[in-house]
Amino acid sequence: MTRNFHRIGCESDMLAATLDAGSGPTALLIVSGGNEIRSGAHRGMARLAQHIAQQGFPVLRYDRRGIGDSTGDNKGFLESGADIKAAVAFLRQEYPRLQSVIAFGNCDAATALALFGPDAGIDGYMLANPWVIETSEEPAGDEPTMSAAAIRSRYWDRIRNPRTLLDLLSGKIDFAKLLKGIKRASRTEETGGLALRLSDALAGTDKDVRILLAKRDTTARAFLAAWNSTDFAQARGNSAISLQTLDSASHSFADEAAKTWLTENLLDALRAA
Repeated sequence: MTRNFHRIGCESDMLAATLDAGSGPTALLIVSGGNEIRSGAHRGMARLAQHIAQQGFPVLRYDRRGIGDSTGDNKGFLESGADIKAAVAFLRQEYPRLQSVIAFGNCDAATALALFGPDAGIDGYMLANPWVIETSEEPAGDEPTMSAAAIRSRYWDRIRNPRTLLDLLSGKIDFAKLLKGIKRASRTEETGGLALRLSDALAGTDKDVRILLAKRDTTARAFLAAWNSTDFAQARGNSAISLQTLDSASHSFADEAAKTWLTENLLDALRAA
């Protein structure tokens, strides 16, 4: 396997990118979530790219503008359409006989791909734990940005656990704090503008979309609440979309079982393209 580093023009800036070479007709584009650099946490995306490329598929990763080794200003995932488009164009330039580009993104990268992928010419999507929570900050996974749906799910898990009653009686759990959390979880919420944009994008696609959720992750729980709402009815009815869940709380699929599950799903999509 050959790994090369590249600079990709994106409007007036340059994206730092890494390409793991492959000979197959389908390539994988990995888009990083949040403010993460292209190697991923603990080099997780670099190792994933290496493994996928060893199966014959070219894999491209890049730093979004303003992040890592790329130039420009970091304007967030909602301004990353040009970055995605430039990366896809580079892949097709490097591999003129390429038949398909499958894109993978986690968290806000998944949402960005759904929103901007059609204009970039992406042929298939692997969307992990899509971000639908309205916030002025980049996704960080902290409780202040948790949706009511995610909080409800978390507290319901705790209430069903017999250990919770024992911890309450022994004083290990702060009863007032628990009540505050339950009250916060009981509030109603409307589907936000970001979720509605994602719903429209998913409802309108005719490309293969595979949604992958770590079902105990707070971001995934928020997405599932939106997905099961009436606002996502058309998206749920789109036969091009499939949804799979893994019984995990790992947002980044960090443990070995989650890594294997994610990798197998990616390879299955690449082979089916």
